Amino acid sequence: MRLIDTHVHINFDLFQSDLAAVRSRWQQAGVVHLVHSCVHPGEFVSIQAIAAQFPELSFAVGLHPLDADKWDQQTAETIKTLARSDAKVVAIGEMGLDSYKANNHDQQIMVFESQLAIATELNLPVIIHCRDAAEQMREVLQKWRKAEGERVRGVMHCWGGTPEETKWFLDLGFYISFSGTVTFKNAKAIQAAATIVDSDRLLIETDCPFLSPVPKRGEKRNEPAYVLHVAEQLAKLRGETVEAIAEQTTKNACKLFGLA
Repeated sequence: MRLIDTHVHINFDLFQSDLAAVRSRWQQAGVVHLVHSCVHPGEFVSIQAIAAQFPELSFAVGLHPLDADKWDQQTAETIKTLARSDAKVVAIGEMGLDSYKANNHDQQIMVFESQLAIATELNLPVIIHCRDAAEQMREVLQKWRKAEGERVRGVMHCWGGTPEETKWFLDLGFYISFSGTVTFKNAKAIQAAATIVDSDRLLIETDCPFLSPVPKRGEKRNEPAYVLHVAEQLAKLRGETVEAIAEQTTKNACKLFGLA
């Protein structure tokens, strides 16, 4: 069984003391590839170093919406230059909108659209963070899809929306990625959403070190090996085998991110 964790942050200090052991565990769990997200282009060097160490890791470069106040023209040029500098860069992100922790909506939208422009220019998919901002996100992506068509593509990562909101982004051609939150007892809306996603648009992730899934919920540090528990929960919710979920989500990740 082969799994791809499509969203990790293993450059964080939490992993530095035992990263080799963490890797051994994800290999034992069947994780054959990882996509490392980026919250600020200043992380690029540390992520690139891990990618050089682990051939099964690809990565992205971008600016998180909660860092939108750090955006300037130099940031845009840096992201574009870095994305072109390494063949292991497979996406722009993570980027998007967050109304849960910030209220600088106009600034976030400007930064988001600026990164959509970079991704479109470079013909790369986007990794989208969307928290309590589904309606705004839908409006922005509708506008861009109308103007640029299928070149605007990507994944709604760590998805936490309702089934109705999920359908909005499926209709816009986006993939939906579920994290450990889909295993949480009270995550009824997320679990309902997981049952309606088309098989060819489904992805899995850990978003580690955050959001450890059941049965690892008590552990403060999530890790890539635990993406297996996300796959198991999706199999249960969708009435499929975990092997089928693994095969389909791996195929989808390879298609979206251009993985071999």
